[in-house]
Order: sequence, then structure tokens, then C-alpha cells
Amino acid sequence: MIQKNLSIIVLAGNEEQMIVDCLKSCNWTNEIILVAANSTDNTVNLAKKTIPSIKIIKTKDEYNKNFSKWRNLGYQAATKDWILYIDADERIPLKLKKEIISNINKKNNKISHYDIPRANHYLGKRVHFGGSYPDYVKRLYCKKYFKGYKGILHEEPLIVGFLEHLKSDLLHYTHRDLNSMVNKTLAWTDMEAKALFQNNHPPVVWWRFIRMMLTKIWQRLIIQKMWCDGTVGWISVLFETFDTFLIYARLWEIQQKQNNQI
Repeated sequence: MIQKNLSIIVLAGNEEQMIVDCLKSCNWTNEIILVAANSTDNTVNLAKKTIPSIKIIKTKDEYNKNFSKWRNLGYQAATKDWILYIDADERIPLKLKKEIISNINKKNNKISHYDIPRANHYLGKRVHFGGSYPDYVKRLYCKKYFKGYKGILHEEPLIVGFLEHLKSDLLHYTHRDLNSMVNKTLAWTDMEAKALFQNNHPPVVWWRFIRMMLTKIWQRLIIQKMWCDGTVGWISVLFETFDTFLIYARLWEIQQKQNNQI
């Protein structure tokens, strides 16, 4: 049965390899909105072929730095009572679909928004450790309580009311290859460093690199047992440690430029 009270908003950049399967997993409601952010490949054309009735919103801005804006563009175009956000690298399995339908159709439902657990896949393998599960994300909102998103680096929903956790997993195929991991690292570490600088982080000295990198290894590898995910777990830990180094190296660079201007 097609749901008539739910808008699904899909965010995608250059995702021609992922968009078709994503949209097929969403094709059970009569309003699907694609926010095509800086998309220059065949993503939009494939979306139209997969879901002829899909609403397309195109936007061009700085890569990976306007998630709140992109989510709000979808929110503004949505016309249904409930809103569900999905990224192009995510899939809605049947069990989650049924749970969503059951909850949004409850009579006298007092819940305004839902957390959904994500089953993450790194480099094609399902991972369970290192904080990768359940990885709850707020994605399902009752529109009358929801006012969009705020924030650049870690966008947060503007919503009032009661939160509840769903039990069924949203599938997330992130870090699909090393190239995509490197590209995300370049974008995200730049934002992280700028956020630390704007919050007046103390000057970066040599020992901070060692301290922060060892802290990341200890947290992910030992405390959260990411070694249990095998080779993929070790790759992830080393990559996150490199991310940590890059964040503080970028912060050091920003601070040096600021000092030179004084």
C-alpha cells in the first residue's frame, strides 16, 4: 500500500552508483523529493527514470558544507504530515518500512520524532564495533512539530515534543572505497578545524598531535573493540587516527595564518 501521509526526502550529490537502489527502497510513498546537491553526473536522470513522479530540487554550493541548507530545501518542498530523511547511500529494508508505517499511522500518536538505528557497512563489510552500531540518527519527523535544521558541521533538527527509538535498522553503505574516504576526510577535517578555531581552541603544540591520536586509537581499538571487525576495523581505526592528525594540523595552520596577520 502506498503511504499518502509521508514525504521521503533523499539527499544526493554525485551518486549515480547508489541512487537507483536507494530510491527503489523508498518507493512506497506518493511523495519523494530528491535534493541534488552539486550533482554533475547522471544521478538526476537516473532518479527520474526510477521514480517518474519524483520532485527534483537542484542546488549548487560548497561541497559537503551545507547539509542543513540541503535538508531544509527538502523540508520546504514537503507537503505531507510526516517527513523521512534518507541519504543516497542508505536503504530502507522491509522490516524498517513496516515499523515506520505502523508508527506514523497510530491514532493519537504523541511522538513527534524518531531515532533510527543504522547498520553501517565499511568497505563492503557490516561492522558492529568502534561505535558503529547502533549509530542512532534522527530522521523521522511529524511535520507540525518540526521546523527544519540548523548548524553546518553537525546539523541538528529544530523540533519539540517526544522522541522514541525505532527497533529496525536503516542500512548504511558508507566508506565504500578508499577514494571516497579520502574525499570525505578532506572536506570534514577542514570543517572540524574551522569549528575548533571559531571556538577559540588553545594553540596547537607538538604534544597535542600525539595525545589526540593515541586517545583515538585507545577509544576505538581498545575501549570500543573495533579490532573485532577484522581488517576493515583496523583500516577504520588507522583512518580515523589520520583524520585526527589532519584536523589538528589544519587547526595549527589556521592559527599560524592568524598569528601572521597580527
